[in-house]
Amino acid sequence: MPILTDRRPILLANARVVDPSRDFDGLADVLIADGVVREMRRGIGAAGVPEGTDIINCTGKIVAPGLIDMRAFVGEPGFSHRETFASASQAAASGGITTIICQPDTEPVIDNSATVDFVLRRARDTAIVNIQPMAALTKGLHGEEMTEIGLLKAAGAVAFSDGAKSVTNAQVMRRALTYARDFDALIVHHTEDPDLVGEGVMNEGEFAARLGLMGIPDAAEAVMLERDMRLVALTGGRYHAASLSCIASLEILKRARDAGLSVSASVSINHVTLNENDIGPYRTFLKLCPPLRTEDDRRALVQAVSSGLIDVIMSDHNPQDVEVKRLPFAEAAFGAVGLQTMLPAALRLIHNGDMDWKTLIRAMSTRPAELLGLPGGSLRAGAPADVIVIDPDTPWVLDPADLKSQCKNTPFDEARFSGRVVRTIVGGRTVYEHV
Repeated sequence: MPILTDRRPILLANARVVDPSRDFDGLADVLIADGVVREMRRGIGAAGVPEGTDIINCTGKIVAPGLIDMRAFVGEPGFSHRETFASASQAAASGGITTIICQPDTEPVIDNSATVDFVLRRARDTAIVNIQPMAALTKGLHGEEMTEIGLLKAAGAVAFSDGAKSVTNAQVMRRALTYARDFDALIVHHTEDPDLVGEGVMNEGEFAARLGLMGIPDAAEAVMLERDMRLVALTGGRYHAASLSCIASLEILKRARDAGLSVSASVSINHVTLNENDIGPYRTFLKLCPPLRTEDDRRALVQAVSSGLIDVIMSDHNPQDVEVKRLPFAEAAFGAVGLQTMLPAALRLIHNGDMDWKTLIRAMSTRPAELLGLPGGSLRAGAPADVIVIDPDTPWVLDPADLKSQCKNTPFDEARFSGRVVRTIVGGRTVYEHV
């Protein structure tokens, strides 16, 4: 069982509070008691709190709703050598993530009510943050027969996805969108045409040619997204693009939004802070799916988050061990860990002036809660006391040995950061404190 501190009332005093759900960014105190946010206003003070309250001076710190990571692979069941609920939750807590949305591509696949129940019970017993499962969209992730969406949602699945696989059969996707519509279920789809990806391992272009590596064109993403937008128009289903990476996709998404379709989208922290040039001399920890694109694509993605066209920034946490990463680039596995570094990397966007605090916290907390129907993402009175305290300016260097994930395949090896989480509170209990 995870060891948690007691649930005494907590007063986070003299903080700069950022709460996009109330369009608030200003000085205030936050009182937490009985597992919920009791009050958020300026001047609560020690006299206005219950006896025994832990009063924490947050002068110079940011207080915000805990982050909700909408796309992370956790190995249980079946791949616990890569990550467990316990290790993932430790990494998440140290990165300010209070809720992880785990992916269904486990062994066995999360495609039935019993496996959903196992995930929820196992996470409840071993994790120190909230863990919610996405269930599979198709049985066995084979893309041929849709799962029992109604039963899975009733069992506790928060959305439906085939993980890193795309459903290439348009008829299957049409039926899934139609069926999910009747349960107000969210379909989360990885938009990548596997035939256009082929043997590609990085973004198609001049840099890939210079490295002598097979490229993946942005059309692989755009073609699948365009098809999906037409199916959404046909069915009226709720649809979320799991991980967009290029300008071409943004144009398609904007047309769909302008047409009034119920569509939303995520981008990974890697794609808004890194580009293909960071791969440098074949750095396999930057071999990602979808691949890192050009600097023009990266800037367009950041602007899309700022404008609200892209709803969510997520970690795309995908732990891989050394046996599949310490290989020639073309042979190495795709994926990088990201739970612990998502927020520190995102703070680069703040410090560079590319994004403001409300926009960032909305994309990492408030908006995922809204899309998934979760109670977090807010500091309103009565909201779950999932809260983080951020020191926005402290400089530090990432040592991969300090990562709490079982795998250390980070693209930010020895990166210099400014700002980090210093306290993470889940359900009114402090589960992480940086000392």
